[in-house]
Amino acid sequence: MEKRLSFDNVDMVSFLGANDSNIKILENAFSIEMMFRGDQALLRGNDEEVVHTEKILKEMAYVLNTSGKLAPNDVQMIIDLTMEGREIVSDKEFDSVILYTRTDTIKAKTTGQQQYISAARKNDICFAIGPAGTGKTYLAVALAVASLKKGIVKKIILVRPAVEAGESLGFLPGDFREKIDPYLRPLYDALDEMLPTEKLKGYLEKGIVEIVPLAYMRGRTLNQAFVILDEAQNTTDTQMKMFLTRLGVNSRAIITGDITQIDLPPKTISGLVKAQEILKNVDGVEFIYFEKSDIVRHKLVKDIIDAYEKHFEKETRV
Repeated sequence: MEKRLSFDNVDMVSFLGANDSNIKILENAFSIEMMFRGDQALLRGNDEEVVHTEKILKEMAYVLNTSGKLAPNDVQMIIDLTMEGREIVSDKEFDSVILYTRTDTIKAKTTGQQQYISAARKNDICFAIGPAGTGKTYLAVALAVASLKKGIVKKIILVRPAVEAGESLGFLPGDFREKIDPYLRPLYDALDEMLPTEKLKGYLEKGIVEIVPLAYMRGRTLNQAFVILDEAQNTTDTQMKMFLTRLGVNSRAIITGDITQIDLPPKTISGLVKAQEILKNVDGVEFIYFEKSDIVRHKLVKDIIDAYEKHFEKETRV
């Protein structure tokens, strides 16, 4: 049996151990051939032993990236637990991991989030629709950063419509960039958690990461890019079509939004609402719908959303 594995965003020096000490323990435990090149591994040998080794290697990656260290005695413990049929992390949980950072492991926390990650990985265009706090934008940015680190894409472009929600841009202080930055701040915040400050600064300066208003997308063709359109409920039908037709070769897009939070002028149809009808049967496009059960912010967020829904239902009946 032959098995290839990829350990994206894993510190391979720590993973292999000093002088490959961690791997030598595995080699002593199993009579299979293991070859490592970069973050790729090739296993060859008896079917059962290859399956056991794959599980152990995934456990090793999980321990390293959650604790920040992996010693030979950790590897031996993982081998012992695996051979006893006990696992630290299941294959399903490992597959749900999007990105390892210095302080956290970013992964799916709900069934809806797991479906979202799967859909985004399988399709070139994925729509994520649902209430605030479900991780739509945060996970999209994590998927984009992971794709950049893996070399799947060469740049990340994060886009938001600058729609006024009860405020007037004209009365905000500063030039246009200073006026627009508050609308883009949630995207900066997400990136700040996933990339070291200096690396993010370098990416922004080199144009490897762009954070721009939707209006700046017109006329562009985006090749080898991971593009995220956030707050898409505030796009018009024309803007949505314009955005989706920017995609070029080897690019993918995630579009996030909450159709209960539309800030467009009265009688203006949301591009996100319209897209559900127009694109529902297009291959390579998938819609994921989050429920209140997917909310992962403060526990009060779910209660607040429930309270508002009940209030509006009561007003509607009157």
